[in-house]
Amino acid sequence: MSTSTLAYIAIDLVALFVLVGVLYTRRHARKDLVAAYAGVNVGVLAVTLLLSTASVGAGLGLGLFGVLSIIRLRSTELAQHEVAYFFAALALGLLGGITAAPLALTAVLMGLVVASLWLADHPALMRRSRHQIIMLDRAIADEDALIAHLEQLLDAQVRSVEVQRLDLVDDTTLVDVRFRLHPAGQSLAKTAPDHPAAATAARAAASAPAPTTRRTASNRTSVPAPAPGSTLDSPADPTSPHPTDYAFPPVVQPAAQPVGR
Repeated sequence: MSTSTLAYIAIDLVALFVLVGVLYTRRHARKDLVAAYAGVNVGVLAVTLLLSTASVGAGLGLGLFGVLSIIRLRSTELAQHEVAYFFAALALGLLGGITAAPLALTAVLMGLVVASLWLADHPALMRRSRHQIIMLDRAIADEDALIAHLEQLLDAQVRSVEVQRLDLVDDTTLVDVRFRLHPAGQSLAKTAPDHPAAATAARAAASAPAPTTRRTASNRTSVPAPAPGSTLDSPADPTSPHPTDYAFPPVVQPAAQPVGR
């Protein structure tokens, strides 16, 4: 193995260390994917070096890459940034294995791949943007009312909403929402008072009917029983501390009857 080949391998390993050891592990820290990135990079590098140094036909080279392409990621679902790190590790291996290009050009291209992920995956980039799938306990068919409810629930500015399921039987709504958090100390009323969703929420709150109170038998005031011999055929006194909803019937005393012997 020549010195130039060792130099290509060295710059590939340095770029892989910066990509995975410095960027990925500090920002996401998944040990299983660290091993996957290293294995993909070194494997592609070894195959590419073999194809570039051995006198093999193009058919064999395409067959080897066909074998590599049938490997599918069946373990867990990967996020988009993790897929980007996979492609970056693969690209670094290809660049390090193609020794026909100048070493300086290969180093610059590797640095460009690493720098692009450093910038695109930086925590300060779009740090208040969020993406969630939310199950609401209400069936909301109106889009403006849905946006207003989500902004009040999340205390954020909704950028886009996609209703995935509207269940009118169970009264639920499953939505895919992308929103932007407000700066610290600010709310929806301060940041976007003229937003259509906020205006819709305000109109809905203003037009809501006032709660009514039903009069039941338990709400009536109990009145003590009248004294024997008193009459209550006079109208109720409005200034009485115990007003009643009805009047007692007059008390009729039976006449004395003579007793015969």
